[in-house]
Amino acid sequence: MQIIKNPNKESWSEILKRPTQTVENIEITVNQIFEDVKRNGDKAIEKYTALFDGVDKKLELVSVEEIQSAANLVSEELKVAIKIAKTNIETFHKAQQTNKVEVETMPGVKCWQKKRPIEKIGLYIPGGTAPLFSTVLMLTVPAQIAGCKEIILCSPPNKENKIANEILYAAQLCGVTKIYKVGGIQAIAALTFGTGTIPQVYKIFGPGNQFVTVAKQLATKYGVAIDMPAGPSELLVFADDSANASYVASDLLSQAEHGTDSQVILVTTSQSMLSEVKTEVEKQLNDLPRKDIAQKAINNSKLIIVDSDETALQLINEYAPEHFIICSKNEDFFVKGIVNAGSVFIGNYTPESAGDYASGTNHTLPTNGFSRAYSGVNLDSFLKNITFQKITKEGLMNIGNSIELMAEAEGLQAHKNAVSIRLKDII
Repeated sequence: MQIIKNPNKESWSEILKRPTQTVENIEITVNQIFEDVKRNGDKAIEKYTALFDGVDKKLELVSVEEIQSAANLVSEELKVAIKIAKTNIETFHKAQQTNKVEVETMPGVKCWQKKRPIEKIGLYIPGGTAPLFSTVLMLTVPAQIAGCKEIILCSPPNKENKIANEILYAAQLCGVTKIYKVGGIQAIAALTFGTGTIPQVYKIFGPGNQFVTVAKQLATKYGVAIDMPAGPSELLVFADDSANASYVASDLLSQAEHGTDSQVILVTTSQSMLSEVKTEVEKQLNDLPRKDIAQKAINNSKLIIVDSDETALQLINEYAPEHFIICSKNEDFFVKGIVNAGSVFIGNYTPESAGDYASGTNHTLPTNGFSRAYSGVNLDSFLKNITFQKITKEGLMNIGNSIELMAEAEGLQAHKNAVSIRLKDII
């Protein structure tokens, strides 16, 4: 891990760069696959599944029998854990439900807002070296609460043409409508266009690597919405002398093991904490089964020491982390001052893993600095706000002249006439 001492503000943007490929390099591949899937549908999906996943099979809906067989292979202990997580996620997301908003803006002019579910959603669940069955819970639970009618799940198969048993169990538990064995760029393209077998959806959710992130962004060009740009995982920890160095190191490594392109950062005001965390990371790293992956992520990571909490907070808001852990005797200062973060974890006993799995908050979060403008997935992500209005004769008398004057000033005579013709009848 690179140690950086009291960097000046002019160097922050360079220091805080993510270890990602340039979008230009990725876009060429993404565009080619999108065009192929758009033209050739299922055949293109089968071709790329054979090329990238090593599975040469006909694209089919995952059967009920396969789902049930997979569910039977999940241990009872894990099923209990998954159900506890599901309950907590349900509790937190149900609490986000809001009532109809209704107001009379002036006599006779009534406006209201109601929420409606997005009818067709697509979920992308990464597989690979760490199949994220927890993401099934994070996306499907709020979708069910919102009332989405169709929930289509895509996840890449392994070499044996299987999706992880835990993913299929969680999908069954949470009410996924259809499941397909397809991953990467081709999965996002399939959900964008539809393929004959895979239905087209209205909005795509789920994390992925840099290729998936760019593919999701490209999907918006074809009229399909996305949850957010969510790429390789990242974590920033602020820790002063009140922190436990071994806890901090474990949190940093928990994100580093996600993938070689993950990034973890420690910001501290304490030289001794920096040294202890560095030692602990090296010590704990040796015991991880995914040591090789974590090591490459650690190589991209930083240990930054600054001279004050104020400077630390400015730097953290500049970075805009996906996950932000606060381990400080001055925690209220950071809690009140953080404006750019996906999800915040407070205190020595709040590991980031809690949010990843079972505390109830959602772990699908904006990365790569997008927390400056995007929220993480929440109940509203699966809903649309529709506004309504009803105007009486009295209301049109009250507001009509204002509309006429504004329409005329903009040179839109038909807009004015739509009011004037009614006012003549009323008068």
